[in-house]
This record gives sequence, structure tokens and C-alpha cells, in this order.
Amino acid sequence: MKKIVLSLMLLFAVSAMVKAATDDSKYLAGAVPEENGIVTFRKSFTVQGKSVQEVSETMKSLVNDLVENSIPAPGNYARVMEDNENGIVARVCEWLVFKKKALNLDRARFRYQIKVGLEGNRVTITVTNLTYYYGEDMEGENGVLFKAEEWISDKEALNKAQTKLYPKSGKFRRKTVDRMEEIFDQAMDAFDIPENVPMRKVRRGVVEE
Repeated sequence: MKKIVLSLMLLFAVSAMVKAATDDSKYLAGAVPEENGIVTFRKSFTVQGKSVQEVSETMKSLVNDLVENSIPAPGNYARVMEDNENGIVARVCEWLVFKKKALNLDRARFRYQIKVGLEGNRVTITVTNLTYYYGEDMEGENGVLFKAEEWISDKEALNKAQTKLYPKSGKFRRKTVDRMEEIFDQAMDAFDIPENVPMRKVRRGVVEE
């Protein structure tokens, strides 16, 4: 009897792990927003308890770090395009890594434009012009360039019922959504006043829209 119970427990545990590993609900319809047919990720929030200058310096520092940590790309892609009192606009290029093992490195050059708009203490981050350069050789050539609109949009990455991701484009969609969330979280966390609250994250000093 004990063996049967143990076997059932292991079966349920494995089933739960498989379900968790394949749960794509977060990445289904609407996860990749579009504006006028262009994939556009946007996040707005208001910072409390900081001066306008502090907000501006913090956000511009974040964007400059993205540029400085960018990887080489054809045409010297990564650079700050605009920097003034209204915000900062930059182009960024970084690795989007799907799998990293000793004999298997699966990744793409992920390029995007990020704009941080500033209106007093209100911050609006917009990421657009997303592209992927994938399948390049050791010299960084002969890869294939994909635009987000033709690769990770709802129309291109989801089945007709919008219940599953296509295998090839799906991995790009997952990683892109996760990376956008990471950038937005990093921006808001820059103003966060740490507070230990069990089981959930609470930001004080930042009001999300």
C-alpha cells in the first residue's frame, strides 16, 4: 500500500512539474501589444518622494547602462539618439539566450529602441523597433533578420485558437516578454524603498499606471 501511495505522489509531482514547465498562459493573446500594427511595449509610473532631477538622472543612467552593456552589432547599432529634459532615446543590442550548454549555445542578437519620456515625476518607457538576428555563423554573418511584427505578434506566434505558441517563434516571444518585464521592473525598482512582505513584492514610492 505504501508503495502505491508513494508511486501516486511521484506521479502527481511529475505531472505538476510538466504542467509548470509548459504553462504558457502568460505569453498568449495580448502578451505582445501592438500599436498601429507595430509591436510596442509600454510602461508608465509616477515616482513619489524624489525630485524631478533625481528621477531624470536615474532613468537616463538606466538607459546609458543598457547602451554601454550592448554587444557589437553591424552598423554600430547601440547608441544614445536623443538626450534632453524631456527624456532619452537609445538603440540597444543584446543577446537573447534560449539555451546555453557546453555544446549547444542557442541565442539571437536582440535589437530594440527604448524611449524614456519624462513629465515631472511621471515616467513612460516605450520599447519598439524590435528585431532579431538569428542563426549567424562564427563570424557573425549569414544569419536571418526577423522583425517582431512578423515573428512574435499574436498573428504570427499563436495558433488559430490562440491557445498555444508555435515552437520556433514561441521561444522568441517568451524571452522577449520576460525581458521587457525585467527592464520595466528594473526601472521601478530603482526608486523602490525595500519592505519585507512575505509572499509578495511591494514597491513604496512608485505608483504604476
